[in-house]
Amino acid sequence: MISTVVWGTGNVGRAAIRAVDAHPELELAAVLVHNPDKVGRDAGALAGLDRDLGVAATDDIAVVLAARPGAVVYAASGDIRPDDALADVCAAIRAGAVVVSPALFPLYDPVNAPAELREPVLAAIAAGGGSLFCSGVDPGWGNDVLPLLLSGLGSQVDVIRCQEIFDYSTYDQPDAVRYLVGMGQPMDYEPPMLAPTIPTMVWGGQVRLIARGLGVELDEIRETSDRRALEATVGTATMGVFEAGTQGAVRFELQGIVGGEPRIVIEHVTRIHPSCAPDWPTPPDGDGAHRVIIEGRPRIEVTVECSDEGGSRAAGGNATAVGRLVGAIDWLVAAESGLYDALDIPLRPAVGKLGRM
Repeated sequence: MISTVVWGTGNVGRAAIRAVDAHPELELAAVLVHNPDKVGRDAGALAGLDRDLGVAATDDIAVVLAARPGAVVYAASGDIRPDDALADVCAAIRAGAVVVSPALFPLYDPVNAPAELREPVLAAIAAGGGSLFCSGVDPGWGNDVLPLLLSGLGSQVDVIRCQEIFDYSTYDQPDAVRYLVGMGQPMDYEPPMLAPTIPTMVWGGQVRLIARGLGVELDEIRETSDRRALEATVGTATMGVFEAGTQGAVRFELQGIVGGEPRIVIEHVTRIHPSCAPDWPTPPDGDGAHRVIIEGRPRIEVTVECSDEGGSRAAGGNATAVGRLVGAIDWLVAAESGLYDALDIPLRPAVGKLGRM
């Protein structure tokens, strides 16, 4: 059994505890928390399980890493604390652990990651012998392994388009939704997520991974974006009121240009309420979906809807990201230490998990 630590118990960490508990080759060794109110609580309760797991949460990072765990699922957010997240991940790697995490977007494509991110990780790997694999949903499997898998079903591929279409009022991250994405802000507000080069920083690696998987050279990556205002004030169940005239929807694309044409496209269509921008693409039903469209012969379209924690599509997406990461741990432990990406690590069947409670 591989002793595994879950670091963080928010939206991703809850799913990570459940995934580690369900994996036949992993043993939950510790749970690290930041909130003092969570210290001492059983991991099962923090994960929303109906049973205790016999592991009490702690905030003592030094003690947990000194025990030399085999793996760490780093589930703390890196959106607004990237430097701290990088330091935490490097500390775990120096302790010899295989680390999997969705927190560091530039390291989804480590080949092209900035040196100031890549070099500390490589130094930690050299010092401690651990490994790192960063991935998620979108960016993540929704625009790396899934479109590449589907492309293999076609005899002619003209364009690959990956879409995330979501109602962001279902996300339990109000600061990110309101301030990073700009929902509910005046239309003259400049959302940091849409600032020039930022979408490429977050999603450009996925365009490059698809291109690398297809064996094509990119001319460049282009960014496009559009925003719409709410026509009427709306109330949401989880994040309160959004006023008429403020930002209610965002649509942007990352276009991988091949031979002068956009051939690899990652598109986001994000709303705070279904009434905003109804002419833009919509999910088949519910609060959101991920979709891959292969234009060619044949034309292939696959829409994935995931749900968890009482039917939440946002929680379902988090759970699939965790499934991809936790499912890679035993592969990484058996491999040489290193810095890995989604093209290195196979997406494998759920061996040993069918019917397992």
